[in-house]
Amino acid sequence: MQISRTLKYQNSLFAILEYIAQDKVSAAENFVNELDKLIDDLPNFPFKYRKSIYFQDENIRDMIYKGYTIVYRVNTEKKRIEILRIFNKNKPLTE
Repeated sequence: MQISRTLKYQNSLFAILEYIAQDKVSAAENFVNELDKLIDDLPNFPFKYRKSIYFQDENIRDMIYKGYTIVYRVNTEKKRIEILRIFNKNKPLTE
């Protein structure tokens, strides 16, 4: 399975990394490196994480990582995992 990251995800991740880096640059680097490892491992077990509480679709999942929710879709037809968005799980999901 191939992994794709939406522009919305990339922009949100960049903003999160900028925020973390204000305190400590190495913490931001560690955050993104560890997150990328988890995402890169998704093809091995794409349904590992819980069904999304934000969508009524069995193929959309929520990965929780260090207080953030990463929403992704398993597209079996296209053999692709689409990373849709990332947000602080304590804040409401906004478009």
